[in-house]
Amino acid sequence: MRLSRYFLPVLKENPAEAQIVSHRYMLRAGMIKQQAAGIYSWLPLGYRVLRRIEQIVHEEQARAGHIPLLMPTLQPADLWRESGRYDDYGQEMLRIKDRHERDMLYGPTNEEMITDIFRSHVGSYKDLPLTLYHIQWKFRDEMRPRFGVMRGREFLMKDGYNFDLDKDAALHAYNRHMVSYLRTYERMGLTAIPMRAASGPIGGDNTHEFLVLASTGESEVFYDAAVTELKLGDREVDFDNRDEVAGICQEFTTLYARTDETHDAALFDQIPEDRRKVGRGIEVGQIFYFGTKYSEAMGATVVTPEGTKVPVEMGSHGIGVSRLLGAIIEASHDDKGIIWPEGVTPFPVGIVNLKQGDASTDLACEGLYKALAAKGLEALYDDREERAGAKFATMDLIGLPWRITVGPRGLANGVVELTSRRTGESEEMSAEAAVDRIVQVYAGHR
Repeated sequence: MRLSRYFLPVLKENPAEAQIVSHRYMLRAGMIKQQAAGIYSWLPLGYRVLRRIEQIVHEEQARAGHIPLLMPTLQPADLWRESGRYDDYGQEMLRIKDRHERDMLYGPTNEEMITDIFRSHVGSYKDLPLTLYHIQWKFRDEMRPRFGVMRGREFLMKDGYNFDLDKDAALHAYNRHMVSYLRTYERMGLTAIPMRAASGPIGGDNTHEFLVLASTGESEVFYDAAVTELKLGDREVDFDNRDEVAGICQEFTTLYARTDETHDAALFDQIPEDRRKVGRGIEVGQIFYFGTKYSEAMGATVVTPEGTKVPVEMGSHGIGVSRLLGAIIEASHDDKGIIWPEGVTPFPVGIVNLKQGDASTDLACEGLYKALAAKGLEALYDDREERAGAKFATMDLIGLPWRITVGPRGLANGVVELTSRRTGESEEMSAEAAVDRIVQVYAGHR
């Protein structure tokens, strides 16, 4: 993408309404524009990151054997009356009427609708296990929306729902989601710690939140420092193997990690003092097992092998797709701007032309741009008639992981400069070597 033809409305000054780093940088980098309190338009750069995060979520859900669908944003109130949640949910639910005076709502979550879909089409144990999910916009009418996309009213969310014959199978689905989420967050460059949490309006006895440590987090968290060293890495997981999946979950949840809602001071004090940590965390996902809470209320049953009807066992599992952008920035930035991990960056590399209009630098930049494109990598090429300092400031602000700088002096020596946004280290090399290095870096992120 040539920057001269792109829509990137960057701001030089910090917006007065932005209270935290992610909100400030998302506005300054031209990623979002507020349309109303807690409601944002996603501008091209922000939209690219949003879609990259969504892609990773889809890929990891497919790896775990889960099936995508798409449910509407508006839901009939009658479904929520069946479950008993319509009056209980509170003022966060946006309730509306259509022209026929039918009660509707803008969905904050989809347990009722997915249960209705299941009961309409599934009636036998032979069709189980089944996990369906979608990525869809949600709306919760927060009283005080703030912190940009971290606590907005409209947000993009992945929510999945498992249906199983018995509790053991449902708990395997719970564990399967935990492992798939751990891999999802790692691919985004995040350390998201599963913490025992409270279930809230979703219900159920088993639930974990995934929290990213950040000083701006809304939740107070208590944890064993050793938990931050745990990684899935490149290990292959057989998601059908209950013992293997349960073992990974045990590995990641045995060490103490809890939010303030479920904190146990006595257990916490048993941790060696040097590993006992208190901090703040940003919730980026949550998984629930709630058994037959919805299936009993809504008549979602299956016939067992013995020929009896039983309510299906269920759970729900969410990832805050749009919230993740804010969480990634909170976890990865400096005083110059964003530092995107390679897994979610809007563009893999930026090309800076230090002397736009000079035949040799223009030709070299065009060559780099085309060579990267031939390898399946779309660079952001700053071909504007701007001074070098302004171009560097823009690249630092938007946070692309790598920058290739091309100028007459370097070309006279047969080199360009490759710079890492994270470390700030630069290295001179041939244009061909720079392309090869970038291709090598991203080989593991496709």
